[in-house]
Amino acid sequence: MEKVKCLIIGSGPAGYTAAIYAARAGLNPVLYTGPQPGGQLMITNEVENYPGYPEGRNGPEMMDDFRKQAERFETVIRNEMIVKVDFSGPIHKAWSESGTEIHASTVIISTGASAKWLGIPGEHEYENKGVSACAVCDGFFFRKQKVAIVGGGDTAAEESTYLAKICSEVHLLVRRDEMRASKIMQERVLNTPNLIVHWNTSPEVVLGTEEGVTGVRIHNNKTGETSHLDISGFFVAIGHKPNTDIFKGWLDMDDSGYLITKPGRSLTNIPGVFASGDAQDKIYRQAITAAGTGCMAALDAERYLVETGL
Repeated sequence: MEKVKCLIIGSGPAGYTAAIYAARAGLNPVLYTGPQPGGQLMITNEVENYPGYPEGRNGPEMMDDFRKQAERFETVIRNEMIVKVDFSGPIHKAWSESGTEIHASTVIISTGASAKWLGIPGEHEYENKGVSACAVCDGFFFRKQKVAIVGGGDTAAEESTYLAKICSEVHLLVRRDEMRASKIMQERVLNTPNLIVHWNTSPEVVLGTEEGVTGVRIHNNKTGETSHLDISGFFVAIGHKPNTDIFKGWLDMDDSGYLITKPGRSLTNIPGVFASGDAQDKIYRQAITAAGTGCMAALDAERYLVETGL
């Protein structure tokens, strides 16, 4: 059994930022990286919208920078998963996949969220070569080009209109005969001149070469007809799944599994347990906002320890 002041579950911008602040505050944090050390940026080639990197930065390299900074302040980092928690008492318990039992005065959750994928051929083959699950992150690379995006909810509507501002032509593939998006978002989609909606349309396969995406084969779900779109970017906007399953029954979460925090804070319904990053943010989902909430969680954890005397 191991006793720690601050246990951080998950890495990525939120987890590493929390570690930097917690370590500098003398909380001696122990961070468990989870199954993908560095989070979603580990599958992102170029990051050009994070301040401090004027030339942009490769996602894995950026996360290595974050990790090194956390280690510089003596954060203990373990490349393992936390597989079970018990938040029933003032001292919070967690168990790692190797069987270590951790007793923590504070816990910072930064487990992130994973994009939902279609599971069609070419989707993962061309990931970071034209296939993306984040238009705001990667749309800039396709300015003045033709792209396609699949989805029918508010996220797809918002991201398709965003892409329409920078791309020459955007094809929105809606797999049903109607969108699930709010009425105002649908109106924006339908009133955008260079945004073409394909109703009852499903992508079958993403096509490309060694250089990247060149097109997508689509299928009309009503007529059965198959056709081809020449595009250089393919965006998937069918939602994200927060990585919060192990906290079910302990922490308040919404219907989608996102952790609920006190407005403007990182506090959960359990004293001493704080949430940061995409595990509790279903709106922005950016590296910079995740890092910001990681900072908030560490400051909240430090304040909690002072107030409780733990």
